[in-house]
Amino acid sequence: MRHPSFHHHPELDRQSFLLQRVQPGLSGLMDGSLSTLAPIFAVVLATHQPLTALSTGLATALGAGVSMAFSEGLSDTGDLTGRGNPALRGAITGGGTFLGGVFHTLPFLIPNYHAATVIVTVELVFLAWLRYKFFRTSFLRSFVSVTVGGAIIVSLSAALGVAAAG
Repeated sequence: MRHPSFHHHPELDRQSFLLQRVQPGLSGLMDGSLSTLAPIFAVVLATHQPLTALSTGLATALGAGVSMAFSEGLSDTGDLTGRGNPALRGAITGGGTFLGGVFHTLPFLIPNYHAATVIVTVELVFLAWLRYKFFRTSFLRSFVSVTVGGAIIVSLSAALGVAAAG
C-alpha cells in the first residue's frame, strides 16, 4: 500500500492551481482594469485627446503592476496560507495588473474615444466571464460585481474629467 501523501488528489491540485495561479492573475487583471479606468476616463474627458489618455493609462498600468507585484509578493510567505511562492505570486499578480491596465489603455490608440469606451466595456464583460468560469460564481453575479465597480469608477472620473474641461 502506498503512503497517503503519494495519492493523487485532482480536486486538491485544482484548488492549489486556483489559489496559487488563477486567483492572483484574476485579481491582478481586475485591479489593473478597474484602477486604470479613473485616470484614463478623467484625462480623455478633460482633454478629448485619446493619445494623452493612452500615455496616462500606460503610466498607470506600469505603476499599478509594480505596486501590486510588491504588495502581493510581500503579503505573506505562503507557508501558512498555502498560497504558494510569494515571488511567483507577486509576478503573476503584478503581470495581471499591468495587462489589465494595458488592455483598457490600448483602445485609446483609436482616434475616436467613443469606440474605445465600447471596447473597455467588452473587456469588463470578459473579466466577469473569467470569474464565472474559474470560481463557479454565477455569470450575473460576476457581471454585476465587475461592471458596477467599473461604472462607479467611470462615473466619478468622468465627472472629474468634465469638471476639469471646464
